[in-house]
Amino acid sequence: MNNQIHILGIAGSLRRQSYNRSALRAAQQLVPEGATLEIFELDGIPAFNQDEEQNPPAKVAELKKQVRAADAILFVTPEYNYSVPGVLKNAIDWASRPYGESAWDGKPAAIMGASVGNIATARAQYHLRQSMVFLNMFPLNRPEAMIANAADRFDAEGNLTDEPTKDHIRKLLQALVEWTRRIQQPPVKS
Repeated sequence: MNNQIHILGIAGSLRRQSYNRSALRAAQQLVPEGATLEIFELDGIPAFNQDEEQNPPAKVAELKKQVRAADAILFVTPEYNYSVPGVLKNAIDWASRPYGESAWDGKPAAIMGASVGNIATARAQYHLRQSMVFLNMFPLNRPEAMIANAADRFDAEGNLTDEPTKDHIRKLLQALVEWTRRIQQPPVKS
């Protein structure tokens, strides 16, 4: 298949100098041939309110539109209190509503995350995978991409400088593209 795979990247941090936002920008530069990666910023998404799910705010409508248009999703998440940051969970909730109209349904996805700690974002990534079960998303199982000791891998301007980490992100993105193509293939008729 020669179809171009469009990946939507979402960082689970609002902080401008976030290592996760920097990792997402690096991924945009490392995307394999045959794919594109567009970034959606979560700034400005209000707290989820079920009273407004039938008429969501413009930023939420744009999120849902971009998720639906994407072939695959790349989540880049920090870990807050052993889990997914509230801003990311909030965006996921908005785009999954109203019930039966989830924009996430059937989307292939990959997860990566960066942290100054040694175990990177393992717990947050596993919690995010739990949400994907209900969302009916298809997370890529491997490679896992947990960028530990992020302060040693990025420069002061947020540029990823560590070549092994760049290589790992390339492998993750290539695997996501291949996974997406497998999922998009029509079923074989018997």
